[in-house]
Amino acid sequence: MQATPSEGLYKALIKAITFAASIIIFLWLLFKITSVIMLLLFAVVLALIINAPITWLEKKGMKRIWACVIVFGSMVLTIVALCWLIIPIISNQVSILISNIPDYASRLSFKFSEWFKNYPNLNKGLQKGSIDVLQFVPSLQNTIINIGNYSLSLISSLLIFILMMSMIAYMVVQPRPLVELYLSFFSLSNRDKAANALSKCSIMLVGWFNSNLIAGLINAVSITVFLNIMDVPAALVWGVLAFFSGLVPKLGFYIMAVPPLLVALSVSPMTALWVAIFFLALDEIMGDFIMPKVRSNMMNIHPASIIILLFAMGAAFGVFGIIMATPIAAIIKAYYEEFYLSKAKNDDHMEQRIDHILYREVTPANDPLP
Repeated sequence: MQATPSEGLYKALIKAITFAASIIIFLWLLFKITSVIMLLLFAVVLALIINAPITWLEKKGMKRIWACVIVFGSMVLTIVALCWLIIPIISNQVSILISNIPDYASRLSFKFSEWFKNYPNLNKGLQKGSIDVLQFVPSLQNTIINIGNYSLSLISSLLIFILMMSMIAYMVVQPRPLVELYLSFFSLSNRDKAANALSKCSIMLVGWFNSNLIAGLINAVSITVFLNIMDVPAALVWGVLAFFSGLVPKLGFYIMAVPPLLVALSVSPMTALWVAIFFLALDEIMGDFIMPKVRSNMMNIHPASIIILLFAMGAAFGVFGIIMATPIAAIIKAYYEEFYLSKAKNDDHMEQRIDHILYREVTPANDPLP
């Protein structure tokens, strides 16, 4: 029996509603597990980085299991040694820094009032430290309450960290089944491209990690030594901050330079001047002489693209997204080059077209570029 037009319309409407509901449910689930996906991606990034020294030991003739034991054992020993040697000093300096924040704030307020005393509009509220700069500093009572409120979250985060490290260990110890599963998502004709893209990701991520490690150590040591010489409080704290600021591309300089500069300003204007000169000189030396050689295996991505991705990831995932911005840029670049640019034809007139855009030139209609 042939279906009537109304029955066909009813079935089509049911299919459309079912499809729309399925899309909504899928997007809802995707939204709910976004954090899990990011953690999985972070685990994959760490696994690719840790896999580099393990495969190097394998090529030297060592069995993979023993190579994994050596690499993970070295990581654990390094972390324990750092916690034993540095953490007590840092915690002591942080406690002193926090206790002195009111004094630093009042000094800054007084100095600002002195500098702007000839500008009544700017100086309003700053006369003799009348501005309440401490309103932005959380009280000890509120801090203790917040710590108590976050205690459960810290326990949950610790469990997640343990699970993630276990997942990374399994990825590194037995990678072949996971790599086989990864390649199975691609057709036979695209598996070579998929393998090349993942290899490029690994090379760029290892280069990113090594460059951050080297730059972080140089920045941390030089900043700690210099600030100690200048008698800037909490020098080791600012050195540690400089070590991790490299994880934030393009903006890391401001993260590592501004806080110690403000503290130095509370000491004396001359100290702040020398600290500012030191940070500018260090940034120039690192950016122009040291880092170009260290980052020879890094991805070649325009700074504007990195900053856009940095802001997008930061807005979506906070500090964790900021840290993951560069690895995700490496992943996007590797797969874009392998699956899109490899198919695109070479444009012999690309530079001429770019010049036309930059210098606002118009190609004649009767003589277009190919």
